[in-house]
Amino acid sequence: MNLASPRTMHAACELDHLVVGAHTLEQGTAFIETLLGVRPQAGGRHLAMGTHNIVLRLGARTYLEVIAIDPAGETPPRPRWFGLDEDPIRRRLREQPRLLTWVARTQDIEGAVKKCTVSPGAIFPMARGAYHWRFTIPGDGALVCDGLMPTLIQWDCATHPAENLENRDCELIKLEGIHPAPANIAASFAAPGLGETIALAQADQARLAVIIRSPLGIRTITS
Repeated sequence: MNLASPRTMHAACELDHLVVGAHTLEQGTAFIETLLGVRPQAGGRHLAMGTHNIVLRLGARTYLEVIAIDPAGETPPRPRWFGLDEDPIRRRLREQPRLLTWVARTQDIEGAVKKCTVSPGAIFPMARGAYHWRFTIPGDGALVCDGLMPTLIQWDCATHPAENLENRDCELIKLEGIHPAPANIAASFAAPGLGETIALAQADQARLAVIIRSPLGIRTITS
C-alpha cells in the first residue's frame, strides 16, 4: 500500500504527517540524517505547547515532523501534546528519537471527532508562522491508544506545509501498527474512514512503524 499520495477517504480523512519525538532537535536531525541520508528542513516553534520542530517532505501533501521540547520556550499551562511531558516517553527519547504517532487530515474536524469511537481529545486552534490549523489534543496530552490512533487536523490556511518543502527523494511507503487485539482497534479506524490507511497485525505490545523509501534505501522508524 503506497501512501505517498494519500487517497481521500470516507469523512474526508487521510494521512497528513508522521510525528517523530526527539530529546532535542539536534539529536533528531542527526537521527534522520544517519537513517535516511537527508537533512530535514527547519520548521518552527509551537508557542502554545512549548515545542519546536524540523520537517521532511514525504509526498505532495505528506511529511515527517521531528518534534522536541523547546528549551527556549515557556512551559505551557497544560500537558504538552504527544505525551512529551510523560517520564517514560522522555526516558525513551533520550535513548533515541522514536515514532510517536501519526496525524490524519480532514476538512470537517468537528464531524470527524464525532465519528471517532475512541475520543481523540478536544479541538484546539494552533499556529506556527504562516500556518494555522485546528488539532485534537487529549486533556492529559497522552498518545491515543499508544499512538496507534491518529491525532486529527484541519488546516485553516491555503497552502499545505509539504507544498513548501524541498523534494529530498523520500517517500512514505507504508504505515504499520501492531496491537494485542487488532480487530478491536480496527473498528476504531473504520468510523472516521481510516481503515485502509494503516496495516494492523497482532503482537503482545502496541507498536507503530513507518516504512520510508530514502536515498539510502528502504528504512523503518518505529515507536
